[in-house]
Parts: sequence; structure tokens; C-alpha cells
Amino acid sequence: MLRVNASIVIPLNEIECTAMRAQGAGGQNVNKVSSAIHLRFDIPRSSLSEFCKARLLALGDKRITNDGVLVIKAQRFRTQEQNREDALARLQEIILEAVKVEKLRRATKPTFSSKQRRMDAKTQRSTIKSNRQKISFD
Repeated sequence: MLRVNASIVIPLNEIECTAMRAQGAGGQNVNKVSSAIHLRFDIPRSSLSEFCKARLLALGDKRITNDGVLVIKAQRFRTQEQNREDALARLQEIILEAVKVEKLRRATKPTFSSKQRRMDAKTQRSTIKSNRQKISFD
């Protein structure tokens, strides 16, 4: 079981992890060891709540396919186990980011004193700049 938070738990049988060869430099070892992990998580078929599914699909992330499958490729580490843990941690972060509800911003008006301070600062700045001008002797 992958515990995302106190209320969201994903069974590991819903997460498909496949080992594959990592890309990039690595010498002779990279050609013979399958250390990268390809994680696939089918969002519509998962046991997540409908709210979580809708928020995940609405993310607009490039890692989510048209079918609603989240694909994560982990190849940061040299061992398969570390890459698997990294992929699961990244899946956990994506789900947490999706279900996080932003607080509604309420528009407020500035107070009278803050408006007054702003206008005083503008006046003071204006006088400083006007004192920089050349003085004409006409």
C-alpha cells in the first residue's frame, strides 16, 4: 500500500512498475543493467475518489496520456530499488499537489490611512525629484 496522506491510500497492485535500461552516460554498466523504472498509474481505473481522479486529470501534466494514464520514468539513481522508491515518491507528490485545495482569495479595500501614507510618499518623492531640476534665473 502506498500511503499518500491520512485519507488517500493506493494499493500497489494498481501501480505498474517496469524495469528498463536507463538512458544517458554510464559506461559499460548502462548497457547491461535494467535500473530505470517506468511507473504507470491508470487514474480512471484506480480506487481513488472521484474528486481525486477529476483533479488529477485536470492537472494538464504532460506525463498524463489521453487515456488518463500517468507515466513516470525514474532513472536518477543507479539501483532499481532506489529508482522504484523515487518513482513512488514522485507519484505521491503529484497526487498531493492535485488534491491540495487553494484558499479562496477575498478582495479587500485599502484602509484610509494606508491610502494617505501612499499619497504622502508620492508627494514627498515628487518634491525630491522637482528639487533636482535646473534652477532658471529668469
